[in-house]
Amino acid sequence: MWRPFFQPYHLIIVQDGDPRKTITVPDGFDYELYNRNDINRILGPKAACISFNDSACRSFGYLVSKKKYVFTVDDDCFVAKGPSGKEINALEQHIKNLLSPSTPFFFNTLYDPYREGADFVRGYPFSLREGVPTAVSHGLWLNIPDYDAPTQLVKPHERNTRYVDAVMTVPKGALFPMSGMNLAFNRELIGPAMYFGLMGDGQPIRRYDDMWAGWCVKVICDHLGLGVKTGLPYIWHSKASNPLVNLKKEYHGIHWQEEVIPFFQVVSLPKKCTTPQECYIELSKQVKEKLGNVDAYFNKLADAMVTWIEAWDELNPSEKLSNVSAV
Repeated sequence: MWRPFFQPYHLIIVQDGDPRKTITVPDGFDYELYNRNDINRILGPKAACISFNDSACRSFGYLVSKKKYVFTVDDDCFVAKGPSGKEINALEQHIKNLLSPSTPFFFNTLYDPYREGADFVRGYPFSLREGVPTAVSHGLWLNIPDYDAPTQLVKPHERNTRYVDAVMTVPKGALFPMSGMNLAFNRELIGPAMYFGLMGDGQPIRRYDDMWAGWCVKVICDHLGLGVKTGLPYIWHSKASNPLVNLKKEYHGIHWQEEVIPFFQVVSLPKKCTTPQECYIELSKQVKEKLGNVDAYFNKLADAMVTWIEAWDELNPSEKLSNVSAV
């Protein structure tokens, strides 16, 4: 299903789990395939910041990509169809979102004013109509909603059949739950902050990797004057994971988020932080200072955030990026 949409682009496949298993990639794709042995070989001691047996392992793909735009997708997500029955080209819509400005400082009631057939409404300040660069394009899902375990348990048969033909900018100062199953970003603008955290084997938490990245990214985008869009495109989320298994994975996260989200709602970054790397290092310091008393895990996570930036800078000397990677 993805072939006609992925074939024009460069693929990075991050194989999680047992590196002795062989993944067979169909012919006709331009791709790189990495397993845990590759991660250890390339990063050495810094490989500890890449999660194992968790979807957060995809962060390694962001690290080694040399493309300007990255699209990341879960392995249980497929091509969706719009109301007309036509297959949705998710990558095309993500690129449209990333190439058009965002409006985080003043909400436009017609949502994205840069879409064909829309514009700024009466009363929208002309001084803000130029917008700001878009760093993140957050897509949505048909069929299985991206619910947490408690919601899954009380709504086991719920399906999302509602296609909303809209894109909007998440306002400055507002956090949002960023799902990594259908996500694109400008790696030049925000790549170093797109770290999916320390999750999976050996860690007390899972299924919060994309949430953590989303909170960090949004705070940094707000500080740097960058935009985040959400809405189109849709993909088809094919299966619901086991809610009882998910509850075990999410248990700590469900409690901790009540402390973590207020932290991100008030966190402030100094003016001297003018790059994603500088912002992320500063954020790691505040995570250790303000969240370390919630659980020792956050001290470990803060250290991993620093290691991640060190790995990023080591593998990514300043250079011009181009085109698209799908991870």
